[in-house]
Amino acid sequence: MNQFIHFLFFSFGLAFLLFAAASASALSPNSQTLNQEFENFLSQYVADEHTGNHQLAVLQQFYAARNYQPAWINSTSQSSRIEAILSFIASAENEGLDSHDYRLKQLLQLSTEHSPLSRYELEFRATLALLQYAHDLYRGRFIASEIDPDWHIPQPDFDAVSFLLKTAESKNLLQSLESLAPNIPSYQLLKTALAKYRELAARQVSWQQIPNVPVLRPGDSHPVIPFVRTRITQAYETHGKIEYLLVASEESENSNLYDINLAHAIKAFQLQHGLNADGIIGQNTLNALNKTPLEKIQQLRINMERLRWLPRDLEDRYLIVNIPGFQLTAVENDQYILEMRIIVGRNYRSTPSFHSRITHMIVNPFWNIPASIARKDLLPKQQKDPDYFNSQNIKVYPDYSYSSAPIDPDTIDWQGIRSGFPYALRQDPGMQNALGSIKFMLPNRFSIYLHDTPSKALFNREIRTFSSGCIRLEKPLLLAEFALHEQTSAERINEQISTGRTIQINLPEPLPTYIVYLTVWVDNQNTIHYSPDTYGRDQRALKFAHW
Repeated sequence: MNQFIHFLFFSFGLAFLLFAAASASALSPNSQTLNQEFENFLSQYVADEHTGNHQLAVLQQFYAARNYQPAWINSTSQSSRIEAILSFIASAENEGLDSHDYRLKQLLQLSTEHSPLSRYELEFRATLALLQYAHDLYRGRFIASEIDPDWHIPQPDFDAVSFLLKTAESKNLLQSLESLAPNIPSYQLLKTALAKYRELAARQVSWQQIPNVPVLRPGDSHPVIPFVRTRITQAYETHGKIEYLLVASEESENSNLYDINLAHAIKAFQLQHGLNADGIIGQNTLNALNKTPLEKIQQLRINMERLRWLPRDLEDRYLIVNIPGFQLTAVENDQYILEMRIIVGRNYRSTPSFHSRITHMIVNPFWNIPASIARKDLLPKQQKDPDYFNSQNIKVYPDYSYSSAPIDPDTIDWQGIRSGFPYALRQDPGMQNALGSIKFMLPNRFSIYLHDTPSKALFNREIRTFSSGCIRLEKPLLLAEFALHEQTSAERINEQISTGRTIQINLPEPLPTYIVYLTVWVDNQNTIHYSPDTYGRDQRALKFAHW
């Protein structure tokens, strides 16, 4: 395969050289020089490079469109342009990328050489490096579906030739280059946090590690408490959160008592790290406290990469449903209007990342129970308790058209069903309905939707993976109010619920909804939160990326 790719590029190089030779007479003397050097560079590049580079075609189109005029080294007055490009590529680490991927060291070496040949090589190699870095910064370093097979949101399109032509003509080169990164506020805040952790790593700062201990509650005494206090002080130095500022005294610093001041700080730490803010130091809290700066850097890098995968225009009003953050955020004109807790799929029925639009909602919905849930989850309950379906207002039908009269569950030999499930189940609206009082429909191939739930107590759990893939909502009426966009109120929707009738309400405008996997995210106070890697997708992606 590698030999075929090499041959393909070599053939492209020969074809291009023939084309360039035929058209050289139409070029100006300066253009002819660059054209000739480009031919030399292309043939050398094809012969020397060990990996195929699809960007050669873009390079050819770019210089042909410019009539083979240099873009960066045309005169001494343009020396600042090549310096700006090299400086921009050198900033890759600030974006969670790696400047080595763009051959920065080679470019810097070429920039110190002053022969005409090295200047032309610098021109071409800088263009290739800029093209690759711009591509990675605009739409992501990796193909999303390869690094995260559960990600189904298309990455932004990047028009390479248009970008290069526009950049070459820009009067403000740096501004043009800096516009490549996502412009959403959360990306910039993650970038700031990354700079902080990189600075700590550069100074080889290590945080206090806390040994495994039994569960600690406020008021307990234990020799590990001074270590916890030291770690919280380090968290204050990193984040600057006033909640982490402990009033130091000789007595408190040496005390083994888990006092009320430390408990308040631990609760703030738990809240920032996606844990129940109960002040109880258990295994999950210890794991979060023991994260190292390098681990934080890796977590930030993969989440910045995911933000680059998102569309550049999220539109004026949209929802972000963050799976590992167990959080839904409604956004309007870049302002967070509404936040609520959510419940997502169990590990073996994990919720995927995808994009769709909520088109309508159903008040007092029936639950048309999927066959897999009927067979795996509900059949065993009916076999154990013959009155289970009746007690849950679940009707049994011959098929999923639900057009026939329901079948009396008492007439069916449930114990005799060993494989498959020959019936269709549907739960009537009401207090016991698994979808609660309202559901939000958005077309997608995963049959996932957002809905209310009668199991409100589950929202108090730390890790909220209890559904079969759909998204359960803490405040469905407030989401309905946002989705209908001033057409109605939560009170009016509640009145419709109280009628008991099943009603479909179409949205005035479909509401863009992005269901994403972000273990680092930002709330409406611009506070960065770090969530556990619930489905292990960070770990899988980082292993793929070799970061």
